[in-house]
Amino acid sequence: MMVPAVLLLLGALTAVAAPRLLGRADWTDREPVLALWAWQCVVASVLLCCALSMTLSAAAAWQGLRGHVFGTAPRAVVEAYAFGTTGPWAATTAVALACGGLWSAAMLVREVVRARARRRLRRAELLVRAPRLPGEEPGGERLVVLEGERPDAWWLPGTPPRLVVTTAALRRLKGRQLDAVLAHEQGHAQARHDWLLHCSAALADGFPRVPVFAAFRDEMHRLVELSADDMASRRFGRLTTALALVELNEDRGVFGPCPTPQAQVPQRVHRLLTPPDRLTAARRLRLTAAASLVPVIPVLVALVPGLRALG
Repeated sequence: MMVPAVLLLLGALTAVAAPRLLGRADWTDREPVLALWAWQCVVASVLLCCALSMTLSAAAAWQGLRGHVFGTAPRAVVEAYAFGTTGPWAATTAVALACGGLWSAAMLVREVVRARARRRLRRAELLVRAPRLPGEEPGGERLVVLEGERPDAWWLPGTPPRLVVTTAALRRLKGRQLDAVLAHEQGHAQARHDWLLHCSAALADGFPRVPVFAAFRDEMHRLVELSADDMASRRFGRLTTALALVELNEDRGVFGPCPTPQAQVPQRVHRLLTPPDRLTAARRLRLTAAASLVPVIPVLVALVPGLRALG
């Protein structure tokens, strides 16, 4: 039975080749939403390869589980997978991959719990710095202004979600620049970018020596910002959005010669001021279809012996 081994090889090949192809592509910055989808499809394909290999290995190792996997499938389909020829490696592979799956789930739960703890802490700090006035009801106020010397603005998810802006940011943001910042942060919330960041961080932290997961996390952080920039610029213009970015980050040293954690901000401003041409609708459709097919390949590989037996 070679299908589980082929699936693992396919997963390894996808994990090595796909990030390189996406890294060399000239359209990822031009179409960040499409690039986000492509990265998700790549990672889903790698995880599917592991999950399908685990399932078939477990079916080969334990007859009782085999009946649950194949159910009422014809006998010819089960025989096509040649489970009787497997060696002791099947059980080892299944257990190792199952442990990897459980570890991934544990890392995701840990990441979500930590994120919620950070969110509760920030909400508690917000309540201390901006307490409710006597008689004020906890309502759906979307904008909270904090006294602060540093220009800053961030979206705080929850019920209700809020945009927090410091007084220094209000003094700096002129005209529709505040609206652009609000649109940027709302873009993150509407697209649920926080879940993309949680999943990518969980995989990268859980498997730090797997380069595809580290690249996935880094690209998610970069691409979600580009995507939110585009959402804001479509409503309020690229120049307004770029100026809002400059005003919020000018005092943080991001435009100097020394790199900082926000080193991508100058590239984002440059991209907004010199917008690249978007891909044609036909090419976007082709790339979307190609990316969507990547997770389908492991499923087809797993089904090949059964389909041949039926055919």
